[in-house]
Amino acid sequence: MAKQRSTNHPGGAPTSEDALAFRAAVRDVKPLEQAPSPNGLAKVGPRARRRKPSAMADDIDVAMPLVDPMPVVEGSGERPAVSGADVLAFHRAGVRPQVVRQLRRGLFPIEDELDLHGLTQSVARDYLAQFLTQNRDAGRRCVRIIHGKGYRSGARGPILKIAVDLWLRRHMNVIAFTSARPIDGGTGAVYVLLRA
Repeated sequence: MAKQRSTNHPGGAPTSEDALAFRAAVRDVKPLEQAPSPNGLAKVGPRARRRKPSAMADDIDVAMPLVDPMPVVEGSGERPAVSGADVLAFHRAGVRPQVVRQLRRGLFPIEDELDLHGLTQSVARDYLAQFLTQNRDAGRRCVRIIHGKGYRSGARGPILKIAVDLWLRRHMNVIAFTSARPIDGGTGAVYVLLRA
């Protein structure tokens, strides 16, 4: 037969009789000895998440190749002809359309910015690779890259714009990018969403 709980106190709190009975029942109980934990199995606190080293660090020439500055011959298929007014957009598989829409509307706070105006391709590439890696390691999610529209490039077209489009598509820390709103640089800049 189960012992009924005394309800002399509000909420069914145990009485002093219950406490005395419990102490009497466990009077002869001795605590177990704690065995020391073996080396290396001690409980540790949570670890910071390690990021995989970027493939960009291994060989930047393969991961982010330089773009040929010669004009594109129509139908050659070497690279798409991009003008200064063309809108750039890209997202990896699995990125929700709502996220891309928010990025295009400029709804993500811009946490850092890189201006590549007037730089050569190789210098711009190095700055861009370093910029993306540093921002991802710092936990930043959305950055703006200003590449310009290439109006002063003449017949060669917007070399940096074409190069940035290619490099961002190949950089594994980038999950999406789109041309910025006119107030943030329009087709001369891109919002870039970095992998979390």
